[in-house]
Amino acid sequence: MERIVDAKQLKTDVYNIINETADNHIPILITSEKNNAVLISEEDWNALQETIYLNSIPDLAESIRKSMKSPDSDFSETIEW
Repeated sequence: MERIVDAKQLKTDVYNIINETADNHIPILITSEKNNAVLISEEDWNALQETIYLNSIPDLAESIRKSMKSPDSDFSETIEW
């Protein structure tokens, strides 16, 4: 669940709110009269970017799901380059 903070509160407590977001990995919805925004930690942002990238590779997710269902005997202990 995300926390909701209005822009005025963010302005007065920005450092604590940034630390809270980074420590808890919970997005914070920042509201104002005109627009809203979401604050997430840099670590979470990077994870989202990586997920988007990996999902852009055709058939990668299906390949991972398929290999997770395979018995261990299907895999080799040595890597053949």
